Amino acid sequence: MQSFTISGKLVDLFQKRIYPAQVTVADGVIQSIIELETAPDQYLMPGFTDAHIHIESSMLVPVSFAQVAVLHGTVATVSDPHEIANVCGMEGVQYMIDNSKLSPFKFFFGAPSCVPATNFETAGATLNAADVTTLLNNKDIWYLSEMMNYPGVLYKDPEVMAKIAAAHKVGKPVDGHAPGLRGETAAAYAAAGITTDHECFTLDEALDKVKADMHILIREGSAAKNYEALSDLLDMHPEKVMFCSDDKHPDELVLNHINALVKRSLAKGYNLYDILNAACVHPVQHYKLPVGLLRVGDAADFIVVDDLDHFNILQTYIDGSLVSDKGKSLLPYIRATPINNFKAQPKTDAEFVVKAISDSPVIRVIEAVEGQLVTNQLHLPAKVVDGNIVSDTANDVLKLAVVNRYEAQAPVATAFIKNFGLKHGAIASTVGHDCHNIIAVGVDDISLCAAVNALVASEGGISVVSGAGEVSVMPLPVAGLMSLDDAYTVAAAYTYVDKKAKELGATMHAPFMTLSFMALLVIPSLKLSDKGLFDGGKFEFTSVEI
Repeated sequence: MQSFTISGKLVDLFQKRIYPAQVTVADGVIQSIIELETAPDQYLMPGFTDAHIHIESSMLVPVSFAQVAVLHGTVATVSDPHEIANVCGMEGVQYMIDNSKLSPFKFFFGAPSCVPATNFETAGATLNAADVTTLLNNKDIWYLSEMMNYPGVLYKDPEVMAKIAAAHKVGKPVDGHAPGLRGETAAAYAAAGITTDHECFTLDEALDKVKADMHILIREGSAAKNYEALSDLLDMHPEKVMFCSDDKHPDELVLNHINALVKRSLAKGYNLYDILNAACVHPVQHYKLPVGLLRVGDAADFIVVDDLDHFNILQTYIDGSLVSDKGKSLLPYIRATPINNFKAQPKTDAEFVVKAISDSPVIRVIEAVEGQLVTNQLHLPAKVVDGNIVSDTANDVLKLAVVNRYEAQAPVATAFIKNFGLKHGAIASTVGHDCHNIIAVGVDDISLCAAVNALVASEGGISVVSGAGEVSVMPLPVAGLMSLDDAYTVAAAYTYVDKKAKELGATMHAPFMTLSFMALLVIPSLKLSDKGLFDGGKFEFTSVEI
């Protein structure tokens, strides 16, 4: 690897000063930093690290994710392969590690702690404490991924505690996932040795967790958007803040990444060094990552920015190699091979029928909330036609269905949901957190069945069925989660089906991302699994009809 020099206004996050400097790089390492009298009108600073993301949510395999992330100044991610692990188990985790090694981008994977997330749904695999211990002893695994089973932590479930102990034994941090936990309960959760949380959706909740000595990962993804609620932490407790996206769909990833949070924070007037510490330094220090922070002896992982107002990323370097230049990615597209676990067979319209039990039924309805993963539980009068409870488009109450993808024949689970806005047709996806069964929402049983069967035929993907029966499918052959195509092809394909969904009346900013979380049982309060309607507050199944 050749040596080179680059000059600009260096943003030193450790001395907290900006000064003209010349940086010399050789063999991928920063050899010297020399202060100058003057330097070109550009800024040199460390590259960004996403402190928590599921690469699978981008619908891109790691090499394709990297291809576009570098355009936004991202050089590394703390990546939880929880999604593919729920589909393909240990083989899925290894798939992500192997694919990531085809790219110079720095992926740091965790050992999924909750596969499956609960016993109230059907997953494609199980990772027990012995499996997690094996992963944690792998040099390519850097931490224990988000511990979703917070009741298991609070009540000291032996299997849960064994996984946490295995991480502590090898000196690897444990990520948290405890939405809504407050006060003494949050403190008890943290006391188990859990050091982060990315699920805070109010400032008061975040402050309780900071008090318990947890680091708060401010999340701004495609569905969950918590930045506005939590950004004041940058003033109040800057030493405890990191930035993350958690889940980022491909159409948004091609537009921005962690750089968008940096720009928003600068526009709000927060301290530059506090912002860049959250975006660059804190993830590297907390997870002990071999990512450079623009110091002599560090790996040459840095970015060049035009100025601190527009904050356009001019160049990105990883290990001294230029990987993006003036809006063009220099990382090649490498086609992957698929891996999958799909056994579901086609369904019939009749399997989606919901029969009314009483003459004037009142039903439990999931209320989806824009920008949040949490849902509310509504009790509403049902619309009944010929003795069956059906979608009520006039009141935006639609039928929701989840179909087990891991068994050839299994009953369809149904419920009702508000705020999706569809007036015609249906949409469906095999991205259905966390077990990734088929999840669909629609206005009638024929459309729902057609949307589901389109995904059965492709063995994974996202689909839209118009009111006239036209079917659009974006296949996701890698575990029903990711495409084999390059980032821009995937983004274009996703943009097309997203547009088709919105033509049906979908009102959510990211309807497919929001739909995927309607099966996420560990986030309160009402969700649907392949086994039935689930009350996340009581952590038990409940009935549709009251």
